[in-house]
Amino acid sequence: MLVETIFDTLNAKAAISRARDAFEEVGTRFPIMISGTITDLSGRTLSGQTAVAFWNSLAHAKPFLDRLQLRARRPNEMRQHIAEIGRVADTRVCAFPNAGLPNEIRAL
Repeated sequence: MLVETIFDTLNAKAAISRARDAFEEVGTRFPIMISGTITDLSGRTLSGQTAVAFWNSLAHAKPFLDRLQLRARRPNEMRQHIAEIGRVADTRVCAFPNAGLPNEIRAL
């Protein structure tokens, strides 16, 4: 179960809660993966959380994987944020570079 592109941990918690309810209904638990989005060089989500705060807010879900989606970042700019969450997470951490929305000025 993938809780995708989260920038608001309250929405993520609601999705995780509903997933757990669904698991209970069918009598099987599936792994949960959480995908958060870091939006800029500050290393924060759109709601202002750092990668570490994001993890701390959702660690109770015991996810199989915590994935950071990094919008329009170069690899050397992503390393710090991935390392930060990797130091605190007790699960797998995956980086998912994303080009973000098109920039019409650069496209010309």
